[in-house]
Amino acid sequence: MELTGNNRVVIAFGSNLGNKAENINKAISQINQTCGKVAQISSFHRSEPMGFDSFNEFLNGCLLLLTDLSPQNLLIQLKEIEVSMGRIKTSDHYEDRLIDLDIILYENLCIQTPNLQIPHPKYQERAFVLEPLMELDLGFSPF
Repeated sequence: MELTGNNRVVIAFGSNLGNKAENINKAISQINQTCGKVAQISSFHRSEPMGFDSFNEFLNGCLLLLTDLSPQNLLIQLKEIEVSMGRIKTSDHYEDRLIDLDIILYENLCIQTPNLQIPHPKYQERAFVLEPLMELDLGFSPF
């Protein structure tokens, strides 16, 4: 399914390794260069790791992206950005990460595939997504 036009997408971002703000800003810049136009960015929020133990606190937020990429192509591009920035997945479980980019919402689409679920299945349970999400002017209701 290839969608065209300026589709509104919410992407959640987070980092808990290295210079977290710098990591996030670099990822946002790459998203803006390769995925579409970053229209809004929330403030950054601090949070404790969820789903795993770590001494490294997260810095999280959300952005509103206007894109012509399909959901699958956007996912591919976001994963390429993560890898290009040095993210290495050593496990299928949650772990410390230099950068994490997740598609939370893509317009009002509902997608359930093995590698992509939109809306993100757990976003309403995560304050580190909900709080920055509430700062964005989406033009549609995320709930």
